[in-house]
Amino acid sequence: MAAGPGDDPDSLLQTFVSLWRELPGLLSDRVELLSLELQRAGAALMQIVVLLVVAAILGVTAWLVLWGGIVALLLHAGLPLPGALLILLLFNAGAAWLVVRRVRALLPRLALPATRRHLMLSPAPEPRSNPTDARDERPDDPAAAGQPAAR
Repeated sequence: MAAGPGDDPDSLLQTFVSLWRELPGLLSDRVELLSLELQRAGAALMQIVVLLVVAAILGVTAWLVLWGGIVALLLHAGLPLPGALLILLLFNAGAAWLVVRRVRALLPRLALPATRRHLMLSPAPEPRSNPTDARDERPDDPAAAGQPAAR
């Protein structure tokens, strides 16, 4: 049986040594690429933040112009200025209350409840007190324990 080119232990050792010598260069190239991409990502993130701030300022300005126009329409319809401002105040306060209520309902999700339960060795002994998280409960069926809950 003839020996192939890869059967020689010396050539295998030389290949391994050559690969070992090239490893720092391969790693440094990848670290350099990561560094350059992180710099680009940081610059892009800064631009995104600045553009979001500009968009927020323009959005707030448009919102104020809209409400100014509504006040002008209410005044033109014969409503006194305090009445028009009270209507707008009540509308905005109601909208803010709905937004705060929705934010408070979403806050428990920041704790990653399903992931925490999945990573725990044993289930938590305390019962759930928040009814909005009822859909995140573990299934009683042991066969479905490893399956994600259908939404």
